[in-house]
Amino acid sequence: MNRTAKIIAIYATTIGVSALILAIAFWVRDGLIEREKPYVVNAGAEVQQTMFPIVSDLDATNQLGEPVKLSQLKGKVWVVAEFFAVCPHCALRNGQELREILNEFSSHQDFHLTCISIDPETDSVDRLKEYASALNADPKNWWFLTTESNKKAHQYMEETLKFFRIKQRTDIADIESNGKFAHDLGLALVNKNFEVVGKWPLADARKTDPVLYESLKKDMYEKIRRELAK
Repeated sequence: MNRTAKIIAIYATTIGVSALILAIAFWVRDGLIEREKPYVVNAGAEVQQTMFPIVSDLDATNQLGEPVKLSQLKGKVWVVAEFFAVCPHCALRNGQELREILNEFSSHQDFHLTCISIDPETDSVDRLKEYASALNADPKNWWFLTTESNKKAHQYMEETLKFFRIKQRTDIADIESNGKFAHDLGLALVNKNFEVVGKWPLADARKTDPVLYESLKKDMYEKIRRELAK
């Protein structure tokens, strides 16, 4: 092989190796991008349209101290929310969004509201009774529920009802301002067949985007009406 042929061979080999390196780099990059994609699909959507059956029941106690099960609500259309008694965000949401929803649909005997405490170790029946009384919540159509432990409540809300993960705050100033748990303030709708059929972040939208808030509220009310009509 003469000198010219050797140079050509070296260049060809270099080009081939470079191309291989680039291909591997792009493959690795695409894999990283794929792994870094968010778990929430279409996060910019105005409402989380979803449907899944509630596959397990929850034994709880309402604000009157009565033992109840969520399965008792089969055949009803109901809105469910997380709360804990000293959460300032829950107080505003419950006194505004939930009260307005109940005022709109209280004439329907098949409509119900349910608030499940994520701090049952603190939220005793007496505290729930006081809380419900302040909101003039009739247990016939608005339950405030406590369970046997925080762990049980968190697992049920996260794994069965698929609310976002509950996080315990550690910063003292943050706890004083917002309560000890950071949690999902969304409102989920359950149909007569015990299926979650939608979830709306009204409380978050109210704080950030009045136009979006009204749009979400309208969408939720229309969905409730359709479910009640079935």
